[in-house]
Amino acid sequence: MLRTNRRDWMRGAATAALLGAAPRAVAAGASILPSKAEPLPLTAVRLRPSIYATAVETNRRYLYRLSADRLLHNFRVYAGLEAKAPIYGGWESDTIAGHTLGHYMSALVLTWQQTGDPEMRRRADYIVTELAEAQDKRGNGYVGALGRKRPDGKVVDGEEIFPEIMAGKIKSGGFDLNGSWSPLYTVHKLFAGLLDIHGGWGNAQALDVAVKLGGYFARVFAALDDARLQEVLGCEYGGLNESFAELYQRTNDRQWLALAERIYDRKVLDPLVAGEDKLANFHANTQVPKLIGLARIHEITGKAEPAKGASFFWERVTGHHSYVIGGNADREYFSAPDTIARHITDQTCEHCNTYNMMKLTRHLYGWKPDGRLFDYYERAHLNHVMAAQHPENGGFTYMTPLMSGAARSFSSTADDAFWCCVGSGMEAHAKHGESIFWQGGETLFVNLYIPSEARWEKRGALVTLDTAYPMEGSSVVTFAHLARPGRFPLALRVPGWANGQVDVAINGQPVTPVMERGYAVVDRRWKAGDKVEIRLPLDLRLETTPGDDTVVAVVRGPMVMAADLSPSETPWDAPDPAMVGANPLASFTAADAAKPRYAVGDAFRPMGLTFVPFYSQYDRRSAVYFKRFTESGWKAEEANYLAEQAAARDVAARSVDVMYLGEMQPERDHGLTSDISYPVSYLGKQGRDARSGGYFEFTMAVRPGPLILQATYWGEERARDFDILVDNVKIATQHLENDKPGKFFNVDYPLAEALTKGKKNVRIRVVPHDRSTAGPIFGMRLFTAKKATTA
Repeated sequence: MLRTNRRDWMRGAATAALLGAAPRAVAAGASILPSKAEPLPLTAVRLRPSIYATAVETNRRYLYRLSADRLLHNFRVYAGLEAKAPIYGGWESDTIAGHTLGHYMSALVLTWQQTGDPEMRRRADYIVTELAEAQDKRGNGYVGALGRKRPDGKVVDGEEIFPEIMAGKIKSGGFDLNGSWSPLYTVHKLFAGLLDIHGGWGNAQALDVAVKLGGYFARVFAALDDARLQEVLGCEYGGLNESFAELYQRTNDRQWLALAERIYDRKVLDPLVAGEDKLANFHANTQVPKLIGLARIHEITGKAEPAKGASFFWERVTGHHSYVIGGNADREYFSAPDTIARHITDQTCEHCNTYNMMKLTRHLYGWKPDGRLFDYYERAHLNHVMAAQHPENGGFTYMTPLMSGAARSFSSTADDAFWCCVGSGMEAHAKHGESIFWQGGETLFVNLYIPSEARWEKRGALVTLDTAYPMEGSSVVTFAHLARPGRFPLALRVPGWANGQVDVAINGQPVTPVMERGYAVVDRRWKAGDKVEIRLPLDLRLETTPGDDTVVAVVRGPMVMAADLSPSETPWDAPDPAMVGANPLASFTAADAAKPRYAVGDAFRPMGLTFVPFYSQYDRRSAVYFKRFTESGWKAEEANYLAEQAAARDVAARSVDVMYLGEMQPERDHGLTSDISYPVSYLGKQGRDARSGGYFEFTMAVRPGPLILQATYWGEERARDFDILVDNVKIATQHLENDKPGKFFNVDYPLAEALTKGKKNVRIRVVPHDRSTAGPIFGMRLFTAKKATTA
């Protein structure tokens, strides 16, 4: 590999001169690259055969299977129109109904842009006409499908919460606002879909519906003073600020920009603008769209503070809160900075978070092209996004687990689920060509090495990109057609992990490019037929986790490698593999370099392993992170390490059901109901409490035989007392008061067999004593009691 230095530059310049294409002279300290950039339109890019093209086609088939009329069910019914098809299940049958239609609208536009499929455009236009009819029927500008659960349990049209909010009657328990689940999040998805359809091909009706909907919410927000508005914004609102900023951009009506700037969650955003990382214990994906909105406001207004907040957030999340695959958050929440090693669980990396972080990356990149930004983008795109869609059945994951032995769950279907990650999934896999090629000034950037071809209108060019990357290190860019030949810079991204090692050749002749901001830049006179090859090293390396260099992952180029443990359907009950020795990579042997696949010997204990690309482990169990030991350290720790692993797995193996309190999806799955009860988070753990006069209650599965209910508490609570009931039978009164300072601890409550006999599930109810608090409880688990042993 060539290392760029002055001698190489002179040699390369001489070679290029012999070819009649001498690089342009650049003054010391001058920049070749432009100050801003924009992606080539998605309509100008077509994918060639690869895993990415397969993902787009798999996703297109999924979009075909969905029914617009079923997604429109509530929109019509709540407007007083007859439904044309039954409602879908999952989240679409809950009070968050309608968010999926917004994602679907965006996905249709993106798929049309990526593939040219006219059916995608036809469906999108049809949805707009249906929404316009429902909006006209209501007559007040509102259109929506979200529901509202009244105190008596009846679910009605969610619009009725907004007059209450305007009157100052605001009640929110975190994700709930006046009985509706994250309603403004759902409204944002609808805005985004309408604006995407308008931007996609100029559908004027889509913009008209968005403007009328905007007018409705302008009246809602106008009724709120700043304090009341902050109460409302304490409930997830997606990127509603971005929608109103974009509405201003489309209409030039300044009321929308003023509203976009007013939709500002001070608790979260003020510290970020001030350069303070206070993200710990915040729900991650609730925050990312807010920063995308700030980025868009900066682009429109030029104001510096929104850009500061967005940039600081990106730096902190990617550098201090992200896992090796590019995802972030454990059980949907940020932990303290640089604590990833303590949060390698089966609930890591919600897909929506990464999808939105990649959107934020594109905004920042447009402000000043820097290859470092796309180092993150590529990492997340390959290792997380491509892991989150099953390439055969099109199912999506919600979480992408990184705990050793955990299996991915592709449990979404075309008839059920419809969680947020289904929506972001159908968008993510519609547009794999959107960030390959960028342009700025006279420069053409190549940011992702994905087989593709693109029309570059500025030069009347057809540009092709042929590669087997990341399986192989070589990529070839060809100017297959160039109507306007001439001199311009071609910038090829050189990832930071390459450490400056790169080979570049033009028409088979080696040249030495200028290196700037993570790019190998060749500035010359180009003509049709010119070929540029870039070759990057794909050596194995170890990456430590932020804050703990004893926990490592194995990476090859941009690709995270994983130990292949077993098929998903095979239970994994072995100890977590550990890495031992001073030079563990020396024991890796390429079993199939084209895959790639490596066999590893005694560098891992207690068993040898085979490593493969993590993203490809769709139906397999993986190990990604490894605790690292020296030989002497392993001998000292082995017994304790294996005993701890065995104890944890013993409880897991005997578990019947686990309830992650304070977390949105588990609480929905377990039918949690509550009053005067709130989700809490502390030291990276999520939980729930109930205040005096309130309660929380949920369902857990049981099985025959003696069972133990286990609750997790923080050991430094102030004095409090509460009762725990199973099917309305009190099993314990718990007193908490500084029990285990500085630690979380578990309390076991044995259940009498009569409580569960003949049942498939029970209701667990937690009730505080008068003027006391119940919990917080940081999770509950039901597991079978160990059988007594006989002498």
